[in-house]
Amino acid sequence: MRQRVGKWLATIAGALATLTAASTVFAHVVVIPDNPTPPTAGAWEQYTMRVPCERTDPTVKIVLKMPQGVQFDDYEPVPGWTVSTSQTGGSQIVTWQATGNGISPGQFMEFPFIASNPSTPGDVAWDAYQYYKDGTIVTWTGPTGSATPHSITQIVSADGTAPVISNARSGSTSSTTDANAPTWSAGWTMADTIILTVSIVSILLSGLALAFALRKDSAK
Repeated sequence: MRQRVGKWLATIAGALATLTAASTVFAHVVVIPDNPTPPTAGAWEQYTMRVPCERTDPTVKIVLKMPQGVQFDDYEPVPGWTVSTSQTGGSQIVTWQATGNGISPGQFMEFPFIASNPSTPGDVAWDAYQYYKDGTIVTWTGPTGSATPHSITQIVSADGTAPVISNARSGSTSSTTDANAPTWSAGWTMADTIILTVSIVSILLSGLALAFALRKDSAK
């Protein structure tokens, strides 16, 4: 009976570990304010775009669409990358292009820049497009909680208060964001919570399976 239970726990733990590995696709491109205090409407802000590489091919280009009311200004040079700006449909587009190997699988890179915040408080959405060496493009433009969400930043008024009703649309026609959905400045979503929960359960079950196996050996 103990042997059967131990095998069952080991099987469940292995399945959860596989699910956790598959769920890493939920890791996403995020734009994070460097200042710990909430970004203020009309102020200059330093942001950092964090880009993970979850595929087997390296990431070689990232295109970031500035939210409505956000004006890109300066950027911090990152070795191995060039930066260019353009205008498309009234929106400012910033492109980081790799001149070397790009971002290798299992790694991430950060791209700091300075931009001016919108003049009115509310939620802004950062639509990002991640290009891989094999030609694959991942569009981080979906709503919060989706497989490919865009990053959300809450802009507050000068007195530090957030608006009662916020608009999380970035002007993109490809996706919308539920303003009532829980968001964090670091880009944490419900998908990330699921991944963390599955990982913890997998570790606990693996520990129980090991304990049963050790107990069986000691009983011999």
